[in-house]
Amino acid sequence: MAKRTQSDAPTLRQRSAVFFALMTFLPLLLNLFILFQYDLKLSRFVVFVLVGAMVIAGLGFLFLLKTLREITVLAKHFRKLAHGDYHTMKEHNVSNDLEEMAHIGNAFNSVLADLKAHSQLVEQLKKSHGQEVEFLDLVSDVTSEIDLSVLLQRVMGEATRMLNAERATLFLNDEKTDELFSRVAQGDEIGEIRLPNHLGIAGSVFTSGNTVNIAHAYADLRFNPESDTQTAYFTRSILCVPVVNRNGKTIGVTQVLNKLDGPFTEKDELRLKAFAAQVSIGLQNAKLFDDIQCMQNYNESMLESMSNGVITLDEEHTIITCNAAALRIMCVTPEDILRCPAHDFFTDSNAWILEKVRGVDEGHTQEVFMDAELEFAGERLSVNVTVLPLLSHEKKRLGSMIMLEDISNEKRMKLTMSRYMDPTISNQLLEGDKEFLIGKSVEATILFSDVRSFTLLTEAIGAQEAVALLNEYFTIMVECIQQEGGMLDKFIGDAIMAAFGTLMSHDDEEDRAVRTAIAMITHLDAWNVGRTAFGQQPLEIGIGINTDIVISGNIGSPKRMDYTLIGDGVNLAARLESACKYYSTRILISENTKRKLRGTYRLRHVDRVVVKGKTGPVGVYEVLDYHTDETFPNLMDVVGYFRDGMGRYQSGDWTEAIQAFEKALIAHPGDKLSQTYIERCEHLRAHPPEEEWNGVWVMTSK
Repeated sequence: MAKRTQSDAPTLRQRSAVFFALMTFLPLLLNLFILFQYDLKLSRFVVFVLVGAMVIAGLGFLFLLKTLREITVLAKHFRKLAHGDYHTMKEHNVSNDLEEMAHIGNAFNSVLADLKAHSQLVEQLKKSHGQEVEFLDLVSDVTSEIDLSVLLQRVMGEATRMLNAERATLFLNDEKTDELFSRVAQGDEIGEIRLPNHLGIAGSVFTSGNTVNIAHAYADLRFNPESDTQTAYFTRSILCVPVVNRNGKTIGVTQVLNKLDGPFTEKDELRLKAFAAQVSIGLQNAKLFDDIQCMQNYNESMLESMSNGVITLDEEHTIITCNAAALRIMCVTPEDILRCPAHDFFTDSNAWILEKVRGVDEGHTQEVFMDAELEFAGERLSVNVTVLPLLSHEKKRLGSMIMLEDISNEKRMKLTMSRYMDPTISNQLLEGDKEFLIGKSVEATILFSDVRSFTLLTEAIGAQEAVALLNEYFTIMVECIQQEGGMLDKFIGDAIMAAFGTLMSHDDEEDRAVRTAIAMITHLDAWNVGRTAFGQQPLEIGIGINTDIVISGNIGSPKRMDYTLIGDGVNLAARLESACKYYSTRILISENTKRKLRGTYRLRHVDRVVVKGKTGPVGVYEVLDYHTDETFPNLMDVVGYFRDGMGRYQSGDWTEAIQAFEKALIAHPGDKLSQTYIERCEHLRAHPPEEEWNGVWVMTSK
């Protein structure tokens, strides 16, 4: 009989099938057999069933023992297979069932190994994904900060934690100074570190754009040990990477020092590069925000330090900002004005300013209003107002700006100073122009005027009325001087000294002085009409004008200075004013002034005279333009006769001269100057000059 091979042996599956067949079909066959045997009694039937059941149970038990033994062996070998022992079946000569189960176990074990490897890969991916999510959350959290100082601190802290290092520093480049800077906490304040952007490890990385990973800092020549000496710190390893923005421009560097568990690895480089790349956008935004904040702080500080008021309005004319000067000028608080519609704030007498704002909005050009009036808190202010449009780079209207320069105090000061000095002088003093105070020689036209017999008048009317009279008189005279741009130099008792061409130069200073003298006489006559109507004594004045080189400057002691004019030119003007009494004239000018006149005036040659204090003669002329036909009839005829008489007088023909002056006197009997010359010619005819006559008269009194 041939020997069965292991492949011919019944398998565990086959044996199990036989077992279950015996357990299922054999009891059925026995029951059928019993049913066909009716002759058996019930007791025998029961006994037979019990015996059959016992036989079947025994056979099943034996079969089960064999199966359990093989299962136990198989379980034992499965445990060995689980530990990697793949030779169990061959060594123990297991049955076909066990070998088949071994193949199944090997396959199962291989699947388990693959599953285990896959599980490890999944775990690694989950861990990597978790790190990536954590990294992105970290970057998102860090870059959401727009405060540059806080952001720098957070980036340095996260870089230190991420790379397990001792410290980190983030440097940003300052393009204005070519320096790398960082901000660090110093107690309760934030300090700043700055270094040239081309020096040291950080400078090398910034200029080259390459990462530097130094395992031993002191072995690298780029490292400066002095920094450790100054900070009492020992640097072992350095990892420094550039911070590049999205445009590829290096904006700074991140430097990490002393990794705790060894030198920095390539993985650390990649992580720090990735971190720096991600935070660069946030850094750039924070830097931009910091620059804007600095500019805003600068602008706010500048506005707050300005002495002029600044008010800004938005497109809807709502007041947005108001600096301290504007609050002070308008006597309001921030709560009173901020966010207030302009039409609710600028009301009543101030409403005009809003109209100007609307005009500027339409025209997009600024407007300036000098010495305007505004009223706040019941007080009227003098202000210079400037209204400007606020435009974007695209010329889009953003709002308006109102600038207020309070000149109330300046105006009051000018008004006060102008009461004690010429307004031109006070203006230049207030403007800080000190050059005009320095002594210098200038050509000027000097005007002197004096009230006739004022001492006798003062004795008659009393001191108080005399002061009131002078104040009223001076008001009229000073107005005439200032109308022609003259400078009131001083009051000398009841006399006035004025100058033309000193502080403010014109091309017609001589004409201005003559026009001033004519206006003074004209206004004086009109004023005297009113005085006479009230029974008051009229005033009479004489005016002398001369053009010459004079010295102007601030003259006096350190405790009391006076800007004035001195020189022979000034003295001659004063002598001409005094000569008006002798010649019975009201306005006398020198030949120096007459020579430079541009206008046409009614003049007559009065004399060639040597005044007291002078050695040379000077020609003197009378200005007659203030006269009317009533005050001086036949004026031009008189001037013609007088000119003829003056010619004969200067040639020494006294009789013919007297006849000419008499004709002038007949044309105008009130011409006292012609009468004076008749008397002089008669004296000279009776007492001829001892020396040769040159037509010059020498005055012996001032």
